[in-house]
Amino acid sequence: MKRTRIAVGVLSAAVLTAGLTACSGGDDDGSSAASPGTSAPAPSSTGAAAPAADQPFGPACSAVPASGKGSFSGMSTDPVATAASNNPVLSTLVSAVKEAGLVDTLNSAQNLTVFAPTNDAFKKIPKGTLDKVLADKEMLKGILTYHVVGQKITPGGLAAGSFETLQGAGLTTGGSGESYTIGKDDANVVCGNVQTANATVYIIDSVLMPPK
Repeated sequence: MKRTRIAVGVLSAAVLTAGLTACSGGDDDGSSAASPGTSAPAPSSTGAAAPAADQPFGPACSAVPASGKGSFSGMSTDPVATAASNNPVLSTLVSAVKEAGLVDTLNSAQNLTVFAPTNDAFKKIPKGTLDKVLADKEMLKGILTYHVVGQKITPGGLAAGSFETLQGAGLTTGGSGESYTIGKDDANVVCGNVQTANATVYIIDSVLMPPK
């Protein structure tokens, strides 16, 4: 019975939203992305192994509904922009994606990785600055596409990665186990390895700003 409950829990925690990029030296099939020579993350000091390649991980994953369109299993059947719209912690991001006219772009692309800021991440930006960005479609599009890489990145690929975003600028990642940071300002992955029909999503706690 105990093993059955564990199996059910694993199946229900299947997958969430997306990102993109060509990792320098990465495989063309998009199954993973990491710098040449990058190995899978080592177990943590507590002896815990890195998360399984097909399972979401992180403290914010507990906020994902257990069933329905917004659950991991529900999101896995929808393209990334649609899947994100069913996740209540990503409502600000979804509004921004619609404002920038990127819904069709993200939903139609294949094998993406998306670093998705939470609602609280957007709240870190001063309201005046955020309102200005949301009112400037080109600026908004540049910021949002900086969160997307054109290939799927596994958790192991984040360990010491360097990727080209859809915006064109590079993005670095680092970490191991279930602890990863994204970008020069070290946004933290709070729920990672969420799968949608066309993307792998890493939910992060800060908005990434492309270099000027």
